[in-house]
Amino acid sequence: MEAVVKTKNLTKQFKDFTAVDRISFYVQAGECFGFLGPNGAGKTSTIRMIYGFSPVTSGSLLVFGQDITTRHREIKARIGVCQQENNLDPDLSVWDNLQVYGRYFDLPAAVTRTRAEGLLEFMGLGHKRQAKIPELSGGMMRRLVLARALINNPELLILDEPTTGLDPQSRHQVWEKLWQLKAKGLCIVLTTHYMDEAEQICDRLVIMDHGRILVEGKPLDLIRQQIGGNVIEVDNPGSALQDFLKSRQIPFELLSRRLLIYTNQGETLFRQISGEFCAGGCTLRMATLEDVFLKLTGRGLRE
Repeated sequence: MEAVVKTKNLTKQFKDFTAVDRISFYVQAGECFGFLGPNGAGKTSTIRMIYGFSPVTSGSLLVFGQDITTRHREIKARIGVCQQENNLDPDLSVWDNLQVYGRYFDLPAAVTRTRAEGLLEFMGLGHKRQAKIPELSGGMMRRLVLARALINNPELLILDEPTTGLDPQSRHQVWEKLWQLKAKGLCIVLTTHYMDEAEQICDRLVIMDHGRILVEGKPLDLIRQQIGGNVIEVDNPGSALQDFLKSRQIPFELLSRRLLIYTNQGETLFRQISGEFCAGGCTLRMATLEDVFLKLTGRGLRE
């Protein structure tokens, strides 16, 4: 099966700054592929090249088997894009926002009306069709942006941080719609800062930093490879615990007031450590994608 997106040594430069540094990856039909990384890692620069908004500096980028640098008009017609910003027209109603957007794809008016009706019902916005954009909640706006991205019946849906700034209920509503779209076979590429979002929705993902891909794979595989099954958190650890872990070559990370132990021997090791080294308290939990992210990209703030 030919990949929907395939890159080799893809590079994006802005004058002297390299935003994307010779990355290679592929996205298969029907899967959800994620990009994770700190601010400035190159995620948005990468997907903007995929949907033809930003020109490729060097390397190859094929979408639907076609070169984005020469066939961008044909490719754009087959892609739906949900950008970070809620860039809806505030002077138009919910319904008219969809009608106007359909014209960009030269859709017949009757086709646009039929698709708009179905999408508003699918997104739970049928009762808001005549509302103006400022009357919508943040969650409703994001669902409308998603509906708009689907108006051309795309074969590839690109989502740039689709749930940023939403409350938990709204986030889960968007997730539910994405799961339903995946079940229908739609190929999805997304960026997100929410590790639980990536862990639940993405079939495969990459973690990027400084324009490069650090790791690529299935979320659960990456957790097992980079962390293990469990994390033991120890408050106010002493040097004796560090010596114990080093002598047994057990990986750990020392923070300012905590020590994180990465292990596949969770319960056995936890019983031993809690009995001998945990005067300040310790906990055992399942490893998560966030542990992988922080281990690979660090814990410092990014501006």
